Amino acid sequence: MYRDEHTRGDHTCGERTCGEHTRDEATRGEVTRRTAFDWTDAEARRRAQAGLVRTLRPRAAESELLDLASNDYLGLTRRPEITDAAAEAARRWGAGATGSRLVTGTTRLHTRLERELADFCGFEAALVFSSGYTANLAALTALTSRDSLIVSDAGNHASLVDGCRLSRAETAVVPHADPEAVRKTLRAHQGRRALAVTDSVFSVDGDEAPLAEIAEACRAHGAALVVDDAHGLGVLGDGGRGALHAAGLAGDEDVVATLTLSKSLGSQGGAVLGPARVVEHLVNAARTFIFDTGLAPAAAGAALASLRLIHGEPGLAGRARTVATTLYRLLTEAGLTAARPDAAVVSVRAPSPEAALRWAADCREQGLAVGCFRPPSVPDGISRLRLTARADLTDAEIERAVSTIVRTAPAA
Repeated sequence: MYRDEHTRGDHTCGERTCGEHTRDEATRGEVTRRTAFDWTDAEARRRAQAGLVRTLRPRAAESELLDLASNDYLGLTRRPEITDAAAEAARRWGAGATGSRLVTGTTRLHTRLERELADFCGFEAALVFSSGYTANLAALTALTSRDSLIVSDAGNHASLVDGCRLSRAETAVVPHADPEAVRKTLRAHQGRRALAVTDSVFSVDGDEAPLAEIAEACRAHGAALVVDDAHGLGVLGDGGRGALHAAGLAGDEDVVATLTLSKSLGSQGGAVLGPARVVEHLVNAARTFIFDTGLAPAAAGAALASLRLIHGEPGLAGRARTVATTLYRLLTEAGLTAARPDAAVVSVRAPSPEAALRWAADCREQGLAVGCFRPPSVPDGISRLRLTARADLTDAEIERAVSTIVRTAPAA
């Protein structure tokens, strides 16, 4: 409230037009002009100083860039069979699912996709979600409670990290790809309801988790195993049936898989695969299933068409892996530091976040699109270029990509 009179030294005034009052009101005006999100300016400056600014770059429908940045591992996103299936599904079922899966959002197309996805990957049942992110949130929140224990790999994807947080279960983060650490942690919490969660193939370096050994550790202590096979489906296993199929774990009663339809299947959406009783539980308990609008019919139709195409062309998975190992070999022979790929992700180390950003930009100027991973997206703080080894890349395109990356490489 404004005081009619104030004293400063020997100055006493009862007039509102006094200089002291003017200064007071100017200050009040300055405070009033501040807004609730002024703090974001400081955050923006901090990101800029650290070289961590992220920018949206809308792409055109057609591009002359050679694409090694997307997750279209098998090159199916633009295959006419897939786009035609998406268009036909939209025409028949509508542009959207119209509601949550438990109301109007489940079509016969969704149930066909779930049945064929489970059969292809070797599981008893499957449940389709609007994204791989929501599938991971569903699995971790619905299969645990406050009294549960989650043992989580330090390199897990952000969606798994968020699932652990939202589950409200106690989460023990163990060193990357370390089955013995999983075993010791479960042993220390013997008798509790527990599950271990890991990516099958880690998105930063493209290395594969030791799934058989982690499963053995889980079984020794009665724990479940949840595996995010986003980067394994379509690339690993017999004909691309996934990392769990390759490890001999698909269909086991204590194993659950999550995956995305947006990588090898070239569509959109996610799924949880596992025992039928687990899927039934998710239908009744997973909030990201119950309260989310169902996957759009076009995405479901495209994913189903891709699944059938992969089944009919089993060599696609092997070709993607061959492209990855070829990229790795040529890049390392040229003197660059790259991680040996276990699937279709090839990462090349950069000396700093700023250097990685410049490197990716220079590649783009030379007609090559590559991914750029910088902190905090990378758990070890090391910036990288991330390359997608697509099955449809020709040998000439591989050589062109390697030549561009080597030519534009920053000094170490």
